[in-house]
Amino acid sequence: MRIDKYLKVSRLIKRRTVANEACDAGRVSVNGKAVKASYDVKEGDVIEIAFGTRTVKAKVISLLESIKKDDAKDMYELL
Repeated sequence: MRIDKYLKVSRLIKRRTVANEACDAGRVSVNGKAVKASYDVKEGDVIEIAFGTRTVKAKVISLLESIKKDDAKDMYELL
């Protein structure tokens, strides 16, 4: 699954276009490397997102194409 879609489905970022722009701006990194929006996420990857002065670090647990809002937090583990 593409990282921009994963960020939207897991609700780490609310909209896919915002996730796409964050990737293009270099604010999203996977396993310590900045990635483009087309990067394929795998289970076990560690995603780091820079939101202004705050950064969010999450480990990918599962890849699901669609999921209910209440279950979205089960797709990742915050570090």
